[in-house]
Amino acid sequence: MSAVLERAYPGARAQLKRRILAGALACFNEQGIEPTTIEMLKERCDASVGNLYHHFGSKEGLVAALFFAAMDDQTVLRDERMAQAQDLREGVAALVYSYVDWVVAQPELARYVFQARSAVAKGPHGPELLQRNRVLGKALMAWFTQPERLAQLRDWPAELFPSLIIGQAENYCRAWLSGRVKSSPGQYREMLAEAAWSSVARPGI
Repeated sequence: MSAVLERAYPGARAQLKRRILAGALACFNEQGIEPTTIEMLKERCDASVGNLYHHFGSKEGLVAALFFAAMDDQTVLRDERMAQAQDLREGVAALVYSYVDWVVAQPELARYVFQARSAVAKGPHGPELLQRNRVLGKALMAWFTQPERLAQLRDWPAELFPSLIIGQAENYCRAWLSGRVKSSPGQYREMLAEAAWSSVARPGI
């Protein structure tokens, strides 16, 4: 987790900001986002109320900053894996592997992302989240809709494919993070990738 925050806010001058974000992550995961108060954050982060508002503007700003740091880190890993994919099947696997590997490497942030998405979407930073999702979705669609790749996909609505590819991995990761299953998602990454491929590939390919 500290490595993610370091990548998002590098350098000595951002040390206090990283400390606030790390404390907030622990607080939000333990208490929940809505019940967490500024006073709780002040105590947990060892920072003044002035520091919190100076760096993040509001509790909602802090929630969003932490969420976007995690989202950006996930995206970097996804893009690295996608850049190595040589064909459609490898691209599907790259999406699943990058998702699973990030969750396994960053379970506390992943747990936070699942609970924070709705809060960010409904809050003052919702338009930014919407715009980020549009950019990410457009980039993925551009990769998957190249003619030679498109010919291998089922003739289904394009908006279905992200859910078909990631949905099964996401569901298992949620169960693992909540303790409902014990085996790490990393143990099943190949099976999850194979299931994703079976969901989107034209029969017989």
